[in-house]
Parts: sequence; structure tokens; C-alpha cells
Amino acid sequence: MTDSSNFPVDRPTSLAAKCWLDDACIVDIDHFVKTLSGLKAKGVRPDLIGSIITHYACKWIPELSGEPPSPATIDHQSPPQSATASWLKKRFFIETIVSVLPPENDAAPCSFLLRLLKISHMVGVDSNYREELEKRVACRLDQATLKELMIPCFSHVKRTLLDVELMLRLVKRFVEMDLEGLRSGAGMFKVAKVVDAYLAEAAVDLELGLPEFMELAGAVPAVARATDDGLYRAIDTYLKTHMKMTKQERKILCKLIDSQKLSMEASLHAAQNERLPVRSVIQVLFSEQAKLHSHTDWSRSFNNSKSPILGLDPQEWCPSSRDILTLQQMEIKKLKENVTKLERQCHLMQMQIGKLSEKKKRFFSWRKLAMSTNLRGMSTDVGDEQGYDSCSIGKQTPLKGKQGRSKTPKTWRQSSS
Repeated sequence: MTDSSNFPVDRPTSLAAKCWLDDACIVDIDHFVKTLSGLKAKGVRPDLIGSIITHYACKWIPELSGEPPSPATIDHQSPPQSATASWLKKRFFIETIVSVLPPENDAAPCSFLLRLLKISHMVGVDSNYREELEKRVACRLDQATLKELMIPCFSHVKRTLLDVELMLRLVKRFVEMDLEGLRSGAGMFKVAKVVDAYLAEAAVDLELGLPEFMELAGAVPAVARATDDGLYRAIDTYLKTHMKMTKQERKILCKLIDSQKLSMEASLHAAQNERLPVRSVIQVLFSEQAKLHSHTDWSRSFNNSKSPILGLDPQEWCPSSRDILTLQQMEIKKLKENVTKLERQCHLMQMQIGKLSEKKKRFFSWRKLAMSTNLRGMSTDVGDEQGYDSCSIGKQTPLKGKQGRSKTPKTWRQSSS
């Protein structure tokens, strides 16, 4: 192993991690910790130290790289170890790695921290080290993906497939940091989207209780969800899996959905969803009706109709499923008819504009032709009436104008002489 004083500080991170880290360093972890201490004392950047730790940890535990171990990384000459010895070795190594991580939260990648957290839960690392890892992951939860967050539950008490309690702790920590201004507001929208996708995957587990599902869904603020389509998908999956839920539990669960944030596709699905309570379906329909009325001009005539159902308050009547579907189909049909009328009117207007332009072109062309014909006729008439003497024989000379006057003297002067 090379001396830490000759460490190339200004080189790229990946190259710096590989140029000095040899196989001899992998064996002696105490020597590695001493070397990191020397690098920190010399003022090496935290991100560079984090890259070195990441590369070193992936050498020790290939699962931390996120890729399946290649045949070159498997040591066939070393004798096989028992499961207990392997677990103890991994536990000691992870605790050591966590203890030497730089205090900066962005020193190590979020994906590496999540894989480290997953293995720490698997091998039973001390709670203090796991809490430190959870704090680091929670600070950068907006950079995590769904696949990385699907950590299995290794507890013997909980029977769920995924560690929902771990996900809940991470989300709560991130929300607290966001409320305190330690995180940007844009990250909350990403976390809300990932949480909804996580709930949809965890909802297929029969062992997942309703309180845990609702607590995780409610951990994200309502303002962080631009649309509730993802949450509706997760709730619908939970209702489909847990068929033995009571009506009261279904009502409580569906209160998490804001019907005004559902898209048209989600609203149409919810209107025909038999798993939802009737009251939730009615709220979705009236929310969709309000959207249609706010964007169309035919809402006034539609509200003034003599239907006894539309004249009642939504809290005072409970229509059947057939009435609900009829109401929704009427609204959609009305909207389509208005769109068709507008398209026809636009088409007729375009045709009229085209006809007017053609008439205008024809009018100007006939006007030019008529003007040229009149001018020719006028020139001919003037020449016949004023320009020539019709009684003369032979060559005709002009009679009017200075240049057209005859030089022959008049006959009465000759007779007088």
C-alpha cells in the first residue's frame, strides 16, 4: 500500500480510488482505517474519501456494488466459511465502515448507503450504526429509487415481506428536514411519488395491516401530491388483496383520496369500481362534474334541468350504481357533443372564409376586364366622332387640334379675289 502523503488529491474520484487501493489493503482493515485518518488530517475532500470507502467496501462485500458477483471476484482457493462466521465478519466490517464515513451527508452515494443499510439489517448490526445510516439515507431520500427502497423485513416478529416500518422512519425524517428548511421543496414531490409506488408494491402483502398502510400513506403531506392517481392505485390494490375488510375500514381508507386530484382516467375507473364505498364514488362523480362545469359553457343548462336527482344535495340522496353510471355517461356525452359542434362551426367558418376570398378574387378580375374594355371603346368612339372627317376621300387628316388643322385656304377667299 502506498504512502498517504503521495496520494493524488486532484485526480478523478474513480481513478484515485483504484490507483492506490491494492489487494494487500483489502486484507488488513485496521491499516485501511489508519490510512483514512491520515487522509482526513491532510484535508482530502469528503467526496473523495467517500469514493475510496465505497470502492473498498465493494471489494470486501460484492453485494454492495449492486451487481451480481462475477466469477473473477469469487475466491475458489479460500476454504468455505460457516454462515455464522460470515455474518459476524460482515457485521464487524459494516460497523467499521459506518464509523469512518465523513460527517458530510453527501460524501457517499445514496444507492450505496441503501445497500449498506439493507445488509446491516440482514446481519443484525448494532442499533446505533443502523440509526446513523438511516439519518444519512433520509437526508437524500429524494435521490433513492423504488427498487433500492424495497428492503425485505428481517424481523422475526413482523411477517410482512417489506420493512414498512423502516420506510416510515425514513419518510418521517425527510419530512421533518423539509419542514425545517433543510431540504428543497422539489424533493418532496419525488418522495411522494416514490412512496405511492412503494405502497402499491406493499399492498399485495396480506400481512400488511391497515394502520401501517394508512400511516405510511399519511406520512407525506397532501400538498406534496400533485395528483392522487398513484395513491388511488395503491388503495385499490390493497382493497383487491384484502377482501375481508369491513365497510367502515373501507370508508376510513378511502378518505385518504382527494377526489379533486384524480385525473379523468382515474375518475372513470373509480366510478365503476365496486370495491370502493358508495359515498366515495359519489364524491368522485361530483368532483368530476364540478371540473366539467368549470371548463364548459353548457353547465348552466345542465344544472337547470328538471332532473330530481341533480336538484338534490349530494348529502341528501344515495343513488344506485345505475344512476351513477347514467349521470357520468350523460356528462361525457354532453361534452363530446359540444366538442363536435365547435369543430363543425370552425369547419363552416373556414369554408365561408374560403368562398369569400374566391369571390373577391373573381370580382377584381372581372372589374379589371370591364375597365380595359370600356377604355378601348371610349378611345374608338372619340376617334370616330372627333378625330377624322368622314366626308373626305382618300387620305383622312385630323380636323381638331393645332397639328391636325388643314393648311388649304378657304374657298370664299378665292372667290372674292
